Amino acid sequence: MALHPELLTILACPKCKGQLTVLGQEEGLACAACSLVYPVREEIPVMLIDEAVPRAKWDQGLREV
Repeated sequence: MALHPELLTILACPKCKGQLTVLGQEEGLACAACSLVYPVREEIPVMLIDEAVPRAKWDQGLREV
């Protein structure tokens, strides 16, 4: 089951309130302004700043802080 499209329209970055972009096969939600990725675990976006992964590390394959 995929993330509900309506959910994606209302979610915003918890840090800067910026727009989020879906990465890969809905593995994460990226904020371009903060360069952070919020992971999606078991189809649930983890929208906690402390759980966010820097985009550079995410692109290297590191999915956890």
